[in-house]
Amino acid sequence: MASQALAADHTEPHGSGLNNRLNWLRAGVLGANDGIVSVAGMVMGVAGATTDRPAIFIAGVAGLVAGALSMAAGEYVSVSTQRDAELALLEKERRELHEMPEEEFEELRGILLATGLTEDIAHEVASQLTELNALKAHAVLELGIDPDDITNPWTAAVASMISFTIGALLPLLTIMLPESSRIWVTVLAVVAALAVTGWTSARLGFARPLRAAARNIGGGVLAMTVTYLIGSVLGTTIG
Repeated sequence: MASQALAADHTEPHGSGLNNRLNWLRAGVLGANDGIVSVAGMVMGVAGATTDRPAIFIAGVAGLVAGALSMAAGEYVSVSTQRDAELALLEKERRELHEMPEEEFEELRGILLATGLTEDIAHEVASQLTELNALKAHAVLELGIDPDDITNPWTAAVASMISFTIGALLPLLTIMLPESSRIWVTVLAVVAALAVTGWTSARLGFARPLRAAARNIGGGVLAMTVTYLIGSVLGTTIG
């Protein structure tokens, strides 16, 4: 029974590799969202100050490159810290299993008892899990860490950088349209894109999609409105 439970990790949705998949998906969605909002706010601000298309484009490209590199670096540092913490906890658990196996066995048995198993079944399951893979059993049940699926900072960094770039390209391209239509087309395109990223992030986090999408859209529209007004004021004042 215990061996079948651990083997199921490789076939069930919560199995090996899920942590890394969710990690880069999360980084990708957040990166795209940040790319849309930050570059949309930047180009809208510049568009409010000037009608010079090369100046708007240069500002947008600069924001895209800087934002993509910043997102990648931030994700790498954040996930590396998480990975270091997970590895440290696993090493501590490995040491405890070597130095005090009896105490660790009782701890595992206690965890199983807390799930509602009877004394006999908890003892049998703990024995089989310990024999099969003691470290993985303790890591999963006690620490919530799968030693076969430690978070990878590189996947998060690359996913974040690529998705930020893709998200940022949308407002950058729409703001280059003819002056008569570019503002409203950019706003509509950004609103649609933010609805998608908000809905996706909510689904990944098992939250309410409509509320998350509305919140996402509201933040993006506020950012574009504020930066456009600031650009308009500064463009008039400085000009």
